[in-house]
Amino acid sequence: MIEVLAQASDQASGITGSIQSALGCLGAAIGVGIVGMKAVEAVGRNPDASGAILVQSIIGMALAEAVAFYSLFL
Repeated sequence: MIEVLAQASDQASGITGSIQSALGCLGAAIGVGIVGMKAVEAVGRNPDASGAILVQSIIGMALAEAVAFYSLFL
């Protein structure tokens, strides 16, 4: 029984990086979804400002995606 627990703890130590990456990517996906939702809402409220809203939403999405890269590579 102790041997099984020792093997499980050895395997769990390798999983921690995967969990960190998964949570980071999940956060980035949620952030991109929120930015897109608010951009569509803003264009619906003020269609004349769609160009400026598009630029700002692309920048916001890029910053949110940077979180995914940080979690994957750091």
